[in-house]
Amino acid sequence: MEIFDRQLRYFLSIAELRSLSKAADVLDQTQSGLSKQLATLEATLGQALFIRTGRGLELTESGVKLYEATRPAYRDIDAAVESVRRQGVTHGTVRLATVHTLSYYFTSDVIASFVSTHPHVNLSLMGRSSPEVVALVESGKADLGFVYDSAVDSGALTSRSLIECEMALIVRCDSAIVGAQDLTKLEMRLVGFPPQYALRRMIHSAGLQPMFVAEVETIDVMLRLVSSGIGDCILPSRIPEKLLEEHGLRKVPVARPMLRRRVVLITRADRTPSALTADLIQCATHVAAGMGGGGQE
Repeated sequence: MEIFDRQLRYFLSIAELRSLSKAADVLDQTQSGLSKQLATLEATLGQALFIRTGRGLELTESGVKLYEATRPAYRDIDAAVESVRRQGVTHGTVRLATVHTLSYYFTSDVIASFVSTHPHVNLSLMGRSSPEVVALVESGKADLGFVYDSAVDSGALTSRSLIECEMALIVRCDSAIVGAQDLTKLEMRLVGFPPQYALRRMIHSAGLQPMFVAEVETIDVMLRLVSSGIGDCILPSRIPEKLLEEHGLRKVPVARPMLRRRVVLITRADRTPSALTADLIQCATHVAAGMGGGGQE
């Protein structure tokens, strides 16, 4: 039936173009191969479907009858297929896993861009630590993830660079610490993420050994604790100034050591992203480009 269906589609194209050579070009077939397919269809039906005239190919009476019967049917089939395809793009669920810090300066912009063009899509957002984001994508429980590059060491994943993040020391506005700081010379008391978080590991990897006075898993709690005066914290410098001002905090640039992380988008290497996931990836790379990000494999 598949071959017969293809032959009928070839017949319709020839009938509409009234030329074997033009139909061959459109269908990306050789003229001789298309001629053989037509001959096979005519042999199956026991009827000639075309005659040659000075103006090209003309349908025979049998050809007209076949065309009038099949053209509307195939038009309806193609319209139904396209409708289902569009339904898949505009409806459904996409599961996004992301590290917590990005929700304050990146993820929200990506979601706003995506939802504005996909109002009927259910976007499931999971905020996790970097290792947890990797695990969710690897297991298929998330369709894609935003994570710090240091957490991605799995051959099961494909990664795409998004943005680069410099770190800053976050202190109270009344702190005596001013100007760019060499953190290797400061006796720091920090509020930080738990040890499994990429940003916590980054601090230790840079050779810093601060005293962690509290461990929390959300930025809101971290900023409240810093505001209370028990210690400072280290966060991406892209954290909005307005958010810090609400807590009476400010950023201090880090001169040394270099504290920088690249945010990457990860997907399963063995799966082709769905149409919805591909659209979300496009939104993420577009937002990242607007922030001066990479957006490359």
